[in-house]
Amino acid sequence: MADVLVYSTSSCPFCLMAFRLLDSKGIGYDVVDVGQDPALWAEMESKSGRQTVPQIFIGGRHVGGFDDLSRADSRGEIDALLKAAEKLN
Repeated sequence: MADVLVYSTSSCPFCLMAFRLLDSKGIGYDVVDVGQDPALWAEMESKSGRQTVPQIFIGGRHVGGFDDLSRADSRGEIDALLKAAEKLN
């Protein structure tokens, strides 16, 4: 399975929507809750260049937030990213 990482907080509605989308596709993912940890939040900002959650990475590639993930899904790009990441493993 490809490596999917989601930076989130427990109170973020867009994070929940991202989890639902990934769950609906049967995609497993790891979650890093940055809500109570300034160092993890800084790590997320450094890796993504963004200051909002969620921030989603597939195979180490930054996909973006929920809106970006949703657009990628509608264009069929998530499956391609997962396949490319699996080839790297």
